[in-house]
Amino acid sequence: MPGEYPVVRVGDVCYVTDGAHAKVDRQPQGVLYLTSKNIGVGQLLLGEVDYIGEEDYERLFANSSKSQRRLSPGDVLVGIIGTFGNAYLYKNQDHFGMSSAVALLRPDQSRLEPRFLYYVVTSPIFRGAHSAYKAGSVQGYTNIPTIKELPVPIPPLPEQRAIAHILGTLDDKIELNRQMSETREAIARALFKSWFVDFDPVRAKAEGPDAGLPPHLAALFPDRFEDSELGEIPAVWDVGSVYQVAEVIYGAPFRSALFNEEGIGLPLIRIRDLDTHEPKVFTPEEHPKGYRVQPGDLVVGMDGEFRAHLWHGRESWLNQRVCCFRAKSDNPRSFVHYSIDEPLRFFEESKTGTTVIHLGKADIDTFRIVVPPKPVLAAFGQVVSPIDSRLVCGAAESRTLAALRDALLSKLISGELRVKDAERLAEAHT
Repeated sequence: MPGEYPVVRVGDVCYVTDGAHAKVDRQPQGVLYLTSKNIGVGQLLLGEVDYIGEEDYERLFANSSKSQRRLSPGDVLVGIIGTFGNAYLYKNQDHFGMSSAVALLRPDQSRLEPRFLYYVVTSPIFRGAHSAYKAGSVQGYTNIPTIKELPVPIPPLPEQRAIAHILGTLDDKIELNRQMSETREAIARALFKSWFVDFDPVRAKAEGPDAGLPPHLAALFPDRFEDSELGEIPAVWDVGSVYQVAEVIYGAPFRSALFNEEGIGLPLIRIRDLDTHEPKVFTPEEHPKGYRVQPGDLVVGMDGEFRAHLWHGRESWLNQRVCCFRAKSDNPRSFVHYSIDEPLRFFEESKTGTTVIHLGKADIDTFRIVVPPKPVLAAFGQVVSPIDSRLVCGAAESRTLAALRDALLSKLISGELRVKDAERLAEAHT
C-alpha cells in the first residue's frame, strides 16, 4: 500500500473476529440477523433479511464468552463472502446480530479513528491489497487470518480525523440525495395510489361536486364506477395488458468467458446488481441481441425476487434473466413502474416454496392493469416525470461524489494531496 504514512497490519490495530458460528433459529420477526448480502458500501441492504429471537441474540452476542461479538459504535463490519470491500460503520442507533459471513473490525481508537478505518476498508487501494493477498481467499470467501494480515496506513490521529471529515462531508451529501430521493418517490407513489388504486378523485366526485382537485384536473375523472375483471374501476376506464403502456425487453446471454472486473467494455447488469446499481462485471462483447440500459430505465430481475428498479447506474448491458419495461410513447414511466408492482408481487408470492422462483415471459404476458384515458395519464406525468428526472440526476450526482471521495482517499493516503487541498475540492462539490 503506497504512501508516506506508517503501514501496519489490520490485526496490529484492530480486534478482528466474525459473527456467530452457532446454529440459530430464524424467526419471522425479532432482532435483525445480518449476513454478507446485507452489507453494502456504507449502508445496510435490507431487502431480504433474517431475524432471530431476543434470547438467541443474548446467547450469541451478549454473554461473557461472546461479548466481543456484541457490536459497538465504531465497529467496522465487512462482508467476507462474495465481493470483498463492502463495509458498514456500526452506529449508536443500530441493534442487530451477524452471522459468520460478516467480519468485525474493532479499532484501537488510541491509534485508529473508526471512520477513517471504514474509508480505508472501502477504498480501491484496500481492495487491491486484498486481491494481491491470495492466502485464505478462495471461491469468494475471505477468512479472518487473511483480514488480519491486510495493510492499513496510520497517519497521525488529527489527520485521520480530518480525512474522515472531508470524506464524510461528501458522504453526507450522498446521504442527503438518498433521503430526498426517497421523499420524492414517496410523493409519486402516494399520488399513483390515490388516483389509480384508491380512485380518490372519482369517489369524491361520486359523493359531491368537489373532487378535492383543481377544476381542470377534476374534469378528467368520472363520477361513477363500473365492474371489471379487476374489480370496481372508474367508468370508461379500461383493464388491459401491460403491453398497452410498455414494451418488455429481455436481457441477452453474454459469454461469461469475457466477463472481467477491470472495466474492459461496458458494465453488465446482473440480478445481484439491482439493489446497488453498481455492476461489478464488465464485458467487451457486443451481443447482437444486447440492450443498453440507460439511467432511468425500469429493470426487473427474473430469478429469486421480482421487483421493479428505476436504474440509477451508468449505461450498461442487460444480462439474461433481467428484463426492462420501457414505457411506450408518452406514457409516464412511473405509471408503468407502479402498475407492475402488484403483478410482480402476485407472481413472487404464488411461486414461493420452490427452490428458486423464476419469472418468465408467459407470466408477464398475463399482467393485467388498470389503464386510464390518455388525458389522465398526461396529467399524472406532468407531476411525476420531473420527480423521475430528479431521481436519476440525484443518483448521477451521488456517483460523481462517490468517485471524488474514492479518488481523494487514494491521494490523501499516498501523500499526493494534502488535507487543505482536499477540503477545497470537497467544498466545491457540496
